[in-house]
Amino acid sequence: MTRIILLNKPYGVLSQFTTDSVSETLKTFIRESGFYPAGRLDKDSEGLIILTKDGNLQSQISDPKYGKNKVYVVQVEGRVSKTQVERLKEGVQLKDGHARAIEARIIAPPSIWDRFPPIRERKHIPTSWIEITLNEGKNRQVRRMTAKIGFPTLRLVRISIANWSLGNLQPGESISLNI
Repeated sequence: MTRIILLNKPYGVLSQFTTDSVSETLKTFIRESGFYPAGRLDKDSEGLIILTKDGNLQSQISDPKYGKNKVYVVQVEGRVSKTQVERLKEGVQLKDGHARAIEARIIAPPSIWDRFPPIRERKHIPTSWIEITLNEGKNRQVRRMTAKIGFPTLRLVRISIANWSLGNLQPGESISLNI
């Protein structure tokens, strides 16, 4: 039996345990030693990170060759259309190659926690929410994909990886599971 930790990584936290910067790290939230994140979320992103002591499991979760789906809810600047979201499924060309969503759809604003600090609000520019499913793992992929179709990402929250999801975990909260 393998033990994993599901963590809701808060905004502004680095997906690592040590750093040369003044930024908060996973060390603030995970006190047990020997656990390492299976994949990353950038400092500006929030949501599910899975931590494990099992290197093989870590690879199966994070390596794109295993095709584990990762689902994100993304708030973008502007009013996105269904046609524009379809482009994410068709794929877009990024500097490091072609990137495509397995699934992408416009959604109502999700019922999630408030972010601190809050996103920038512009009085005359609306925002939209998209749910995007990926099984690739390019650096800052979601942000670069939404920017490529003309909609900068304002907020990005990973809600699930494979069969694991955030559930009711609030930012900074974690749960330990035996799998």
